[in-house]
Amino acid sequence: MDTIYNTRFEDLKLLRRGKVRDVYDLGKCLLFVATDRISAFDVVMTEPIPRKGKILSQISTFWFQKTTHIVKNHFITNNVNDYPTECSKYSKELEGRSMLVKKCNVLPVECIVRGYIAGSGWKEYKKEGTICGIQLPEGLVEFSKLPEPIFTPSTKAEVGHDENIGIEQAAELIGWDKINILKDISIKLYNYASDYLEKKSLILADTKFEFGLDENGEITLIDEALTPDSSRFWLKEKYSPGILQYNFDKQVLRDYLESIGWNKQPPPPHLPEEIILKTQEKYSISLNRIVNDND
Repeated sequence: MDTIYNTRFEDLKLLRRGKVRDVYDLGKCLLFVATDRISAFDVVMTEPIPRKGKILSQISTFWFQKTTHIVKNHFITNNVNDYPTECSKYSKELEGRSMLVKKCNVLPVECIVRGYIAGSGWKEYKKEGTICGIQLPEGLVEFSKLPEPIFTPSTKAEVGHDENIGIEQAAELIGWDKINILKDISIKLYNYASDYLEKKSLILADTKFEFGLDENGEITLIDEALTPDSSRFWLKEKYSPGILQYNFDKQVLRDYLESIGWNKQPPPPHLPEEIILKTQEKYSISLNRIVNDND
Protein backbone atom coordinates (compact mmCIF):
# COMPACT_ATOMS: atom_id res chain seq x y z
CA MET A 1 0.00 0.00 0.00
CA ASP A 2 1.47 3.34 -1.08
CA THR A 3 -0.40 5.60 1.36
CA ILE A 4 -1.18 4.89 5.01
CA TYR A 5 -2.30 7.63 7.41
CA ASN A 6 -3.18 5.45 10.41
CA THR A 7 -2.67 1.74 10.97
CA ARG A 8 -5.37 -0.52 12.40
CA PHE A 9 -3.73 -3.79 13.38
CA GLU A 10 -6.40 -5.17 15.69
CA ASP A 11 -4.48 -8.30 16.68
CA LEU A 12 -1.47 -6.25 17.82
CA LYS A 13 -1.15 -4.08 20.92
CA LEU A 14 -0.93 -0.41 19.94
CA LEU A 15 1.49 1.27 22.32
CA ARG A 16 1.25 4.81 20.93
CA ARG A 17 0.73 6.95 17.88
CA GLY A 18 3.49 9.50 17.48
CA LYS A 19 3.50 12.39 15.08
CA VAL A 20 4.64 10.09 12.28
CA ARG A 21 5.02 6.54 13.64
CA ASP A 22 2.59 4.01 15.04
CA VAL A 23 4.28 1.80 17.63
CA TYR A 24 3.09 -1.68 18.59
CA ASP A 25 4.23 -3.70 21.60
CA LEU A 26 5.14 -7.24 20.59
CA GLY A 27 6.35 -8.28 24.02
CA LYS A 28 10.09 -8.72 23.65
CA CYS A 29 10.39 -5.97 21.05
CA LEU A 30 8.51 -3.12 19.42
CA LEU A 31 7.11 -2.80 15.90
CA PHE A 32 7.71 0.65 14.39
CA VAL A 33 5.45 1.55 11.48
CA ALA A 34 6.30 4.72 9.54
CA THR A 35 3.01 6.15 8.29
CA ASP A 36 2.64 8.85 5.67
CA ARG A 37 1.65 11.50 8.19
CA ILE A 38 3.76 14.63 8.18
CA SER A 39 4.19 17.26 10.87
CA ALA A 40 5.42 20.82 10.69
CA PHE A 41 6.00 23.14 13.62
CA ASP A 42 5.06 20.14 15.79
CA VAL A 43 1.54 19.90 14.35
CA VAL A 44 0.47 16.86 12.30
CA MET A 45 -1.03 17.79 8.94
CA THR A 46 -4.38 16.38 7.86
CA GLU A 47 -3.17 15.19 4.46
CA PRO A 48 -0.56 12.41 4.08
CA ILE A 49 2.49 12.49 1.82
CA PRO A 50 2.30 9.32 -0.32
CA ARG A 51 5.19 6.84 0.20
CA LYS A 52 6.78 9.12 2.82
CA GLY A 53 6.76 6.40 5.47
CA LYS A 54 8.54 3.95 3.19
CA ILE A 55 11.17 6.55 2.38
CA LEU A 56 11.78 7.39 6.04
CA SER A 57 12.01 3.73 6.98
CA GLN A 58 14.56 2.98 4.25
CA ILE A 59 16.71 5.98 5.12
CA SER A 60 16.70 5.19 8.84
CA THR A 61 17.55 1.56 8.18
CA PHE A 62 20.47 2.68 6.01
CA TRP A 63 21.91 4.90 8.75
CA PHE A 64 21.26 2.41 11.54
CA GLN A 65 23.32 -0.15 9.64
CA LYS A 66 26.03 2.35 8.76
CA THR A 67 26.71 3.96 12.16
CA THR A 68 27.09 1.01 14.54
CA HIS A 69 30.81 1.83 14.86
CA ILE A 70 29.79 5.06 16.61
CA VAL A 71 26.89 3.93 18.80
CA LYS A 72 24.65 0.90 19.10
CA ASN A 73 21.03 1.32 17.96
CA HIS A 74 17.68 -0.33 18.46
CA PHE A 75 17.25 -1.74 14.94
CA ILE A 76 16.67 -5.51 14.71
CA THR A 77 15.27 -6.17 11.23
CA ASN A 78 12.98 -4.76 8.56
CA ASN A 79 12.42 -8.12 6.86
CA VAL A 80 8.71 -8.85 7.37
CA ASN A 81 9.40 -12.57 6.90
CA ASP A 82 11.37 -12.48 10.16
CA TYR A 83 8.61 -10.74 12.13
CA PRO A 84 6.62 -12.65 14.79
CA THR A 85 3.78 -14.75 13.37
CA GLU A 86 1.10 -12.40 14.69
CA CYS A 87 2.36 -9.78 12.21
CA SER A 88 2.03 -12.01 9.14
CA LYS A 89 -1.55 -11.03 8.28
CA TYR A 90 -0.40 -7.39 8.04
CA SER A 91 2.67 -8.08 5.88
CA LYS A 92 1.34 -6.13 2.91
CA GLU A 93 0.94 -2.94 4.95
CA LEU A 94 4.22 -3.48 6.83
CA GLU A 95 6.43 -4.19 3.83
CA GLY A 96 8.94 -1.40 3.30
CA ARG A 97 7.63 0.91 6.02
CA SER A 98 8.32 -0.92 9.28
CA MET A 99 11.03 -2.36 11.47
CA LEU A 100 11.40 -4.42 14.61
CA VAL A 101 13.35 -2.59 17.30
CA LYS A 102 14.65 -3.32 20.78
CA LYS A 103 12.80 -1.91 23.76
CA CYS A 104 14.65 0.95 25.43
CA ASN A 105 13.97 3.42 28.20
CA VAL A 106 13.73 6.70 26.32
CA LEU A 107 15.87 9.59 27.55
CA PRO A 108 13.69 12.75 27.70
CA VAL A 109 15.87 15.03 25.55
CA GLU A 110 16.26 15.47 21.82
CA CYS A 111 19.86 15.85 20.75
CA ILE A 112 20.13 18.48 18.03
CA VAL A 113 23.39 19.18 16.23
CA ARG A 114 23.68 22.30 14.07
CA GLY A 115 26.45 22.81 11.56
CA TYR A 116 24.82 25.82 9.90
CA ILE A 117 22.61 28.65 11.11
CA ALA A 118 18.97 28.21 10.08
CA GLY A 119 15.42 28.01 11.36
CA SER A 120 14.87 28.85 15.03
CA GLY A 121 18.64 29.19 15.43
CA TRP A 122 18.73 32.06 12.97
CA LYS A 123 15.83 33.82 14.69
CA GLU A 124 17.63 33.65 18.04
CA TYR A 125 20.97 34.68 16.58
CA LYS A 126 19.47 37.83 15.03
CA LYS A 127 18.14 38.89 18.44
CA GLU A 128 20.81 37.66 20.84
CA GLY A 129 23.90 36.63 18.87
CA THR A 130 23.45 33.13 20.29
CA ILE A 131 21.86 29.78 19.52
CA CYS A 132 20.39 28.10 22.61
CA GLY A 133 22.54 30.39 24.69
CA ILE A 134 25.77 29.47 22.89
CA GLN A 135 27.63 32.64 21.91
CA LEU A 136 28.51 32.79 18.22
CA PRO A 137 30.78 35.09 16.18
CA GLU A 138 29.35 38.40 15.00
CA GLY A 139 28.50 38.99 11.35
CA LEU A 140 26.98 35.63 10.46
CA VAL A 141 24.19 35.64 7.90
CA GLU A 142 21.34 33.20 7.48
CA PHE A 143 22.59 29.75 6.39
CA SER A 144 26.21 30.53 7.34
CA LYS A 145 28.37 27.57 8.24
CA LEU A 146 29.22 27.62 11.94
CA PRO A 147 32.89 27.52 13.01
CA GLU A 148 32.18 24.02 14.34
CA PRO A 149 29.02 21.96 14.93
CA ILE A 150 27.17 22.85 18.11
CA PHE A 151 25.04 20.66 20.37
CA THR A 152 21.68 22.22 21.28
CA PRO A 153 19.36 19.84 23.14
CA SER A 154 15.62 20.29 23.40
CA THR A 155 12.79 18.76 25.37
CA LYS A 156 11.07 15.78 23.81
CA ALA A 157 7.33 16.30 23.29
CA GLU A 158 5.16 13.56 21.81
CA VAL A 159 2.35 16.11 21.55
CA GLY A 160 2.82 19.88 21.23
CA HIS A 161 6.00 21.86 20.85
CA ASP A 162 9.54 20.79 21.69
CA GLU A 163 11.44 23.53 23.50
CA ASN A 164 15.11 24.39 23.11
CA ILE A 165 16.96 24.10 26.40
CA GLY A 166 20.52 24.72 27.47
CA ILE A 167 22.87 21.87 28.22
CA GLU A 168 22.57 22.71 31.92
CA GLN A 169 18.81 22.11 31.82
CA ALA A 170 19.37 18.87 29.89
CA ALA A 171 21.82 17.78 32.59
CA GLU A 172 19.16 18.44 35.21
CA LEU A 173 16.91 15.98 33.40
CA ILE A 174 19.34 13.10 32.83
CA GLY A 175 22.59 13.99 34.62
CA TRP A 176 25.90 15.46 33.44
CA ASP A 177 27.48 12.07 32.72
CA LYS A 178 24.77 11.08 30.27
CA ILE A 179 24.39 14.47 28.60
CA ASN A 180 28.14 14.71 27.99
CA ILE A 181 28.12 11.25 26.41
CA LEU A 182 25.11 12.17 24.26
CA LYS A 183 26.82 15.37 23.14
CA ASP A 184 29.93 13.46 22.10
CA ILE A 185 27.98 10.74 20.27
CA SER A 186 25.65 13.23 18.55
CA ILE A 187 28.50 15.33 17.18
CA LYS A 188 30.34 12.20 16.01
CA LEU A 189 27.20 11.02 14.21
CA TYR A 190 26.71 14.45 12.65
CA ASN A 191 30.31 14.68 11.46
CA TYR A 192 30.25 11.16 10.02
CA ALA A 193 26.98 11.74 8.17
CA SER A 194 28.04 15.22 7.03
CA ASP A 195 31.25 13.86 5.50
CA TYR A 196 29.35 11.04 3.81
CA LEU A 197 26.62 13.29 2.42
CA GLU A 198 29.05 15.85 1.02
CA LYS A 199 30.27 13.11 -1.31
CA LYS A 200 26.65 12.88 -2.49
CA SER A 201 26.53 16.67 -3.00
CA LEU A 202 24.31 17.16 0.06
CA ILE A 203 24.98 19.47 2.98
CA LEU A 204 23.69 18.32 6.37
CA ALA A 205 22.72 21.65 7.90
CA ASP A 206 21.35 20.22 11.13
CA THR A 207 19.77 17.07 12.52
CA LYS A 208 18.31 15.64 15.69
CA PHE A 209 18.82 12.31 17.39
CA GLU A 210 16.98 10.48 20.14
CA PHE A 211 18.52 8.02 22.55
CA GLY A 212 17.45 5.51 25.16
CA LEU A 213 18.95 2.97 27.53
CA ASP A 214 18.75 -0.69 26.54
CA GLU A 215 18.15 -3.59 28.93
CA ASN A 216 21.81 -3.41 29.97
CA GLY A 217 21.64 0.34 30.62
CA GLU A 218 23.75 1.16 27.53
CA ILE A 219 23.07 4.31 25.53
CA THR A 220 21.31 3.38 22.30
CA LEU A 221 20.28 5.39 19.24
CA ILE A 222 16.50 5.08 18.78
CA ASP A 223 13.54 6.45 16.81
CA GLU A 224 14.89 7.53 13.39
CA ALA A 225 18.20 8.70 12.03
CA LEU A 226 19.18 11.39 9.54
CA THR A 227 15.94 11.52 7.60
CA PRO A 228 14.25 14.48 5.88
CA ASP A 229 11.91 14.61 8.90
CA SER A 230 14.73 15.06 11.40
CA SER A 231 17.31 16.91 9.27
CA ARG A 232 17.90 19.79 6.89
CA PHE A 233 19.54 18.72 3.63
CA TRP A 234 20.81 21.29 1.12
CA LEU A 235 22.25 20.88 -2.36
CA LYS A 236 26.00 21.45 -2.10
CA GLU A 237 26.51 22.89 -5.60
CA LYS A 238 23.96 25.66 -5.03
CA TYR A 239 24.96 26.47 -1.45
CA SER A 240 25.55 30.14 -0.71
CA PRO A 241 25.11 31.88 2.66
CA GLY A 242 22.44 34.56 2.84
CA ILE A 243 20.13 33.18 0.14
CA LEU A 244 17.46 30.49 0.24
CA GLN A 245 18.96 27.04 -0.07
CA TYR A 246 17.97 24.30 -2.52
CA ASN A 247 16.71 21.80 0.01
CA PHE A 248 15.71 18.14 0.16
CA ASP A 249 13.62 18.02 3.30
CA LYS A 250 10.22 19.33 4.38
CA GLN A 251 11.26 22.98 4.09
CA VAL A 252 8.90 23.34 1.13
CA LEU A 253 6.06 22.55 3.53
CA ARG A 254 7.36 24.90 6.23
CA ASP A 255 7.75 27.70 3.67
CA TYR A 256 4.18 27.23 2.45
CA LEU A 257 2.78 27.30 5.98
CA GLU A 258 4.77 30.44 6.76
CA SER A 259 3.55 32.10 3.56
CA ILE A 260 -0.14 31.73 4.43
CA GLY A 261 0.25 33.20 7.91
CA TRP A 262 -0.86 30.09 9.80
CA ASN A 263 -0.55 30.52 13.57
CA LYS A 264 1.18 27.12 13.96
CA GLN A 265 -1.57 25.84 16.24
CA PRO A 266 -4.05 23.01 15.56
CA PRO A 267 -6.02 22.55 13.45
CA PRO A 268 -3.59 22.58 10.51
CA PRO A 269 -4.54 24.21 7.22
CA HIS A 270 -5.48 22.23 4.14
CA LEU A 271 -2.47 21.40 1.96
CA PRO A 272 -2.78 22.01 -1.78
CA GLU A 273 -1.96 19.10 -4.06
CA GLU A 274 1.01 21.02 -5.42
CA ILE A 275 2.63 21.23 -1.97
CA ILE A 276 1.97 17.54 -1.29
CA LEU A 277 3.61 16.56 -4.59
CA LYS A 278 6.58 18.91 -4.12
CA THR A 279 7.18 17.54 -0.62
CA GLN A 280 6.97 13.97 -1.88
CA GLU A 281 9.48 14.80 -4.60
CA LYS A 282 11.95 16.21 -2.06
CA TYR A 283 11.73 13.06 0.05
CA SER A 284 12.17 10.81 -2.98
CA ILE A 285 15.27 12.68 -4.11
CA SER A 286 16.70 12.42 -0.58
CA LEU A 287 16.26 8.65 -0.67
CA ASN A 288 17.90 8.33 -4.07
CA ARG A 289 20.87 10.48 -3.12
CA ILE A 290 21.45 8.96 0.31
CA VAL A 291 20.65 5.28 -0.17
CA ASN A 292 20.53 4.36 -3.84
CA ASP A 293 23.57 6.28 -5.07
CA ASN A 294 26.29 4.47 -3.18
CA ASP A 295 29.94 4.53 -4.14
